[in-house]
Amino acid sequence: EVLYSKDAFEKMYPASITKVMTSLIAIKYGNLEDQVTVTEDAVISESGATLCGIKPGDTLTLEQLLYGLMLPSGNDAGAAIAIHMAGSIDAFADMMNEEAKRLGATDTHFMNPHGLHDEDHYTTAYDLYLIFSEFIKHDLAYLIDSLTSYDFTYTDANGETRSVTLEATNGYISGEFQFPEGYSLGSWKSGTTTAAGNCLILEFVKDDTGDKYIAVIAGAEDRSTLYNDMTMLINTAK
Repeated sequence: EVLYSKDAFEKMYPASITKVMTSLIAIKYGNLEDQVTVTEDAVISESGATLCGIKPGDTLTLEQLLYGLMLPSGNDAGAAIAIHMAGSIDAFADMMNEEAKRLGATDTHFMNPHGLHDEDHYTTAYDLYLIFSEFIKHDLAYLIDSLTSYDFTYTDANGETRSVTLEATNGYISGEFQFPEGYSLGSWKSGTTTAAGNCLILEFVKDDTGDKYIAVIAGAEDRSTLYNDMTMLINTAK
C-alpha cells in the first residue's frame, strides 16, 4: 500500500543509493569469502568522492568490500567489487542493468557501481523501491546497516597488516538527527552528489504493530531538509 507518493516515476539521479544494486549483485552472485586484490582501475580520483581508503595492491575479502561500500559509502570499494566480479566497470554495469530488468525496474539505467554522476546513470524513486525490496531479502543487508562503525584488518601491497574503522553515513545512526519514536530503523542507504541532491532510502518498522515500510527521498536541497522530510514521511505511517 502506498501511503504517500510524489513524482515516483520521474527520472532522477540516485547518487550512492546506486550501491544498493552493487551490493545486491555481490551478495546474490559473488562469493563473499573471495580474496580481492585492488587494481589501479579501482582508483577514484574525482574531487569530493567518498572513499573507504583502499589502494592498489591491498587485499581484502569481498565481504569487507561490501562494508566499505555501504557504511562509509566508499566509491573505491564499489569499483573494486565491480572489477573483481565482472572484469571491468562497464561489464559490471551491464550486470546491474540486467538485474534491474529482472526486478521490473524498467526506467533505470546504470553506468557505474557507485553513483558518481553520469547523464546516462538514472532511475526513479519507484525503481529504487523495487531494487531495495530485493536487497533487504538478504540478512547481510541488515547486518551491515545495523552498525555505527565497523573495524577490520586487511593486507596492503607490502604485505603489512592494516586496521581500518569505517563510520556509517546515516544521520539517524550517528545521532545527528533523531529517528522518530515508535519506529525502528532497518536497512538503509544514503547518497549525495551535486546533480542528485541529497538522497536516502530506508526500511523502518512500526514498533507496536510490526508493520514494515520503505521510504525514499531524492533531490533534497541539503542534509537537514532530507532528514526532516524523511522524519515527516516516516510519521505518516500511523
